Amino acid sequence: MQIKKITDEAFKKYGRVLKLDVSDLLRRLAGTPLPEDVVYVASDRELEKCSEYAEIQNSVYGGMPIQIGYCNGHNRILNAVEYHRDSEINIPISNTLFMLGSQQDIEDDHTYDTGKMEIFEAPAGAVVEFYGTTLHYAPCSKEGGFQVVVILPQGTNTEVPDLVGRFAEDKLMTAKNKWLIAHPESGLDKDGAFIGLKGANLEV
Repeated sequence: MQIKKITDEAFKKYGRVLKLDVSDLLRRLAGTPLPEDVVYVASDRELEKCSEYAEIQNSVYGGMPIQIGYCNGHNRILNAVEYHRDSEINIPISNTLFMLGSQQDIEDDHTYDTGKMEIFEAPAGAVVEFYGTTLHYAPCSKEGGFQVVVILPQGTNTEVPDLVGRFAEDKLMTAKNKWLIAHPESGLDKDGAFIGLKGANLEV
């Protein structure tokens, strides 16, 4: 697949790039682990002590409580897509790839064709906002791994809320404020994920 830049016109439907100085946050991110697989920490106390915390909470999230965590590791494959009811901020410490799609392209039976996804490269230090309707999952890198700050409303990606099953979409929920559609090759069905991705399990 073609790798586009987040400055390309095609990125505008997925999000925007924010002009923020996040040097303290990136300095703290550099001290987080970089495993051979992928690790996600929803809320990290050291990152949340950053000098940019109040500005991000107040100006970007309108004063809503936020959490600052990270997603680090090595990954080259899609495996799943997820979405939230709000924007997600990603800040990579080095050039990082993101596979993105649109929630509007999910079929009525909650399946999604991976052929509709696009890959974008975000440069080191870019403050990238993904809109709530943007499908995404773990970052990717061709070599060297990635370390990415992940900012979301407080509580996101924690324990699953109580569901009564009245909405068909409930079957996609794997954590609080997290709806996920997995690929048959991902192995995520063992964790109870809904298998609904059609097409190739994309790889960079």
